[in-house]
Amino acid sequence: MKATRVDDFMFGTFPGIFMTIWWILFIGFMIIFMVGLGRNIKQWKKNNDSPRLIVNAKIVGKRNHVSHHMHRSTSTDYYVTFEVESGDRMELEVSGNEYGMLVEGDEGNLSFQGTRYLGFDRNSR
Repeated sequence: MKATRVDDFMFGTFPGIFMTIWWILFIGFMIIFMVGLGRNIKQWKKNNDSPRLIVNAKIVGKRNHVSHHMHRSTSTDYYVTFEVESGDRMELEVSGNEYGMLVEGDEGNLSFQGTRYLGFDRNSR
């Protein structure tokens, strides 16, 4: 029995096209993943190479960002904005526990290394 054009497409061409698209998507996702990983490693190294600093600072803002993930899970990132004596401001990511303990208007000594928050010692009032 002779194969028809439909048979040639369904059992020859279509699987080839499908596999090609699958590989392109897979490679694309892998490139995106590797670029993100590379950026994280670069920032981690930059932080490690930075000096640990302690400066007088005031808490001038707080915010959080909730991310929704597949399967109904969420995660929350917490950020605090500090203003140093020169008037410059920096926003650092902090843990949820730290976020809850820090209050806008508090003044004290901010410890950080690059973009890595290390701690905040509140001045006594």
